[in-house]
Amino acid sequence: MGLKGTALGESRVEKLKNCIVYRSRMKLWIIRVTTSVLLWICLVQLTILGETWGPRVLKGWPSCFSHESTSLLVVKSSPAVPARVLPPKRVYRNNGYLMVSCNGGLNQMRSAICDMVAIARYLNVTLIVPELDKTSFWADPSEFQDIFDVDHFITSVRDEVRILKELPPRLKKRVELGTIHTMAPISWSDISYYHNQILPLIRMHKVVHLNRTDARLANNGQPMEIQKLRCRVNFGALKFTPQIEELGRKVIRLLREEGPFMVLHLRYEMDMLAFSGCTQGCNKEEVEELTRMRYAYPWWKEKVINSDLKRRDGLCPLTPEETALTLRALDIDPSIQVYIAAGEIYGGERRMANLAAAYPNLVRKETLLEPSELRFFQNHSSQMAALDYLVSLESDVFVPTYDGNMAKVVEGHRRYLGYKKTILLHRRLLVDLIDQHNGGSLTWDEFSTAVKEAHVERMGNPIQRLVIQDRPKEEDYFYSNPCECLESSYEDETLSNI
Repeated sequence: MGLKGTALGESRVEKLKNCIVYRSRMKLWIIRVTTSVLLWICLVQLTILGETWGPRVLKGWPSCFSHESTSLLVVKSSPAVPARVLPPKRVYRNNGYLMVSCNGGLNQMRSAICDMVAIARYLNVTLIVPELDKTSFWADPSEFQDIFDVDHFITSVRDEVRILKELPPRLKKRVELGTIHTMAPISWSDISYYHNQILPLIRMHKVVHLNRTDARLANNGQPMEIQKLRCRVNFGALKFTPQIEELGRKVIRLLREEGPFMVLHLRYEMDMLAFSGCTQGCNKEEVEELTRMRYAYPWWKEKVINSDLKRRDGLCPLTPEETALTLRALDIDPSIQVYIAAGEIYGGERRMANLAAAYPNLVRKETLLEPSELRFFQNHSSQMAALDYLVSLESDVFVPTYDGNMAKVVEGHRRYLGYKKTILLHRRLLVDLIDQHNGGSLTWDEFSTAVKEAHVERMGNPIQRLVIQDRPKEEDYFYSNPCECLESSYEDETLSNI
């Protein structure tokens, strides 16, 4: 009995020990599992936080909470160029990503980029560096960084909006798979449209792609901070590449060495005439060629055009012959250098004969520069237009013969630079006066006096922008006369948190 009781007690003790060990192991296993789950939750939350607040800490990108994000950054430069102090990054809760594909020529895209930066700022989203148009008439393959200094663009407005060169990898894969939300915003929309219609889509899809950007933000009625940010991007952030800037400075230096110069934006290229249907002075074969071209481009909506009626309404670019008469009537010095800022003039030397006779010092970038200097710009119309833009800003006089995008944007930029002389031709009145003079009902002196009187207040002088309610196409373009930015400096004013 004694032995039996002893054996039974030992058995119980052994079972108790085994139970304690089992429970300890169970507790350890539960602790490990719980710790693993908590770590996994933290990891997921950090990933989501990184996507929400912009650059992701898990990808090795600088955190938006880092000291660098909220302090000034000095960009080192060459000894000849002083270091540039960058503004501190603005920290905000990122609502998603905005991709944009610009359409049109250089200056149409330029103004659109300014609009998109302002929209991205207002919506508190991250803007991806805009994609430029490669499928328009000009078929220019240039990327953003081929025309604009992309790093300067990103850093110049970093105190307002975050701009990235590309989407984060996970979202980039969705673009490659074609699964992102793409749309064209409504033209001339108020900023409230983007807040009420576009922002919810960005929050839903994480990234939205706007595939058209021309004239998508209204000229007027926008918050002052939005208007001033549009200007800040246009006049400060959108700087051309060092190569374009350097060549532009050379052209300007060559012109200045010979004295004053006028830039004539002679918008008389084949595409302009085909698109507008303006055929004044063209022969039968040229009219047929221009008509075929207009029908060849389905996105040019207007096909049947009455050229004479359109001209009388002032909706056609002045011809080279009409331009020569107008400049003479305005008493423009015939010895002044006239820099032609344009592509190939339709009709060539035959159409340029009168203008060349009246102003023999006609020059172009192609005549001022060596072919080797322009070699890398050939077949890149936007880069060539960028050179013309720089020269136009610096000219003593700027005269556009049509109110296209370049004419409007340069006009506004010259106003910002101190209301530099810009002659805004009154085409509807001019063609009527020219026809009267050519018909013999107006003498030269009467014609010249009438032309001068019509342009006294059309020299780029300070005026208020014309606002026409519910007819945005007919009112003054914001970028041709950004009054909000001309009254005082905008550089120290930024958007408040919205």
